[in-house]
Amino acid sequence: MIVAVTNQKGGVGKTTTAVNVAAALAFSGCRVLLVDTDSQGHSSKSIVRDMEKLDKSLYDVMMNPGLKLASVTLASTVPGLDVAISRISMAKLEASLLGQIDGHFRLKDVLEPVREKYDFIFIDTPPTLGLITLNSLVAATHLLIPIQSSYLCLEGTDDLLETIEKVRRVANPGLQILGVLITLHDTRLNIARDVEERIQRVFGEKVFHTHISKSVKLEESPAYKESVFTYASGSVGALQYKKVAEEILERAKN
Repeated sequence: MIVAVTNQKGGVGKTTTAVNVAAALAFSGCRVLLVDTDSQGHSSKSIVRDMEKLDKSLYDVMMNPGLKLASVTLASTVPGLDVAISRISMAKLEASLLGQIDGHFRLKDVLEPVREKYDFIFIDTPPTLGLITLNSLVAATHLLIPIQSSYLCLEGTDDLLETIEKVRRVANPGLQILGVLITLHDTRLNIARDVEERIQRVFGEKVFHTHISKSVKLEESPAYKESVFTYASGSVGALQYKKVAEEILERAKN
């Protein structure tokens, strides 16, 4: 299963979700690859200690068909979780691929040789609906959509759904929504409960039963190059992401 974690809205906990869901599945015994496509490289920096060992990144692999993904893949601080690293050079990718006939298939081609090696491949996408995100949607079998439970974060959902439908029609007819994850949720706020109800109306059974609360531990863990499970294993964030991983495993059976 190849899961693109995507939402063009920034600040919704997308990277936090990609890192910690991938980590939770790795701790459960799955073989997991996290592919960082964001030029900021936050997924890579969150759980990889020795990035300086490599002078290349995903950008180089996507631009040079002779390079294999393994050349930019490092073990993370989570056993069983590898990371294909990103650097600022990814910011050049859209301009480099513009006009290329296979421009939106590059990531799919890169991932195909390693697909059987992993039980799950997670793609952390940038907060845009540009060519890099399009590559991720074409390469993915499923989507995980984090949505913050605030009014403004609902804006743009229509654009995302429209893009998904276009990708289905043109390049990836089998693309499915694995689930919608409500993040940065504060049950004390009326607006949070109202937004939750609206998300439920739009996505129905696709919404995960587990919601992710605001958490200091989730914010702190990347500074120590750790997932929340080793940094604060008893925290609410660790418990919630473990439950999300359990829901994903259950959905993957169907």
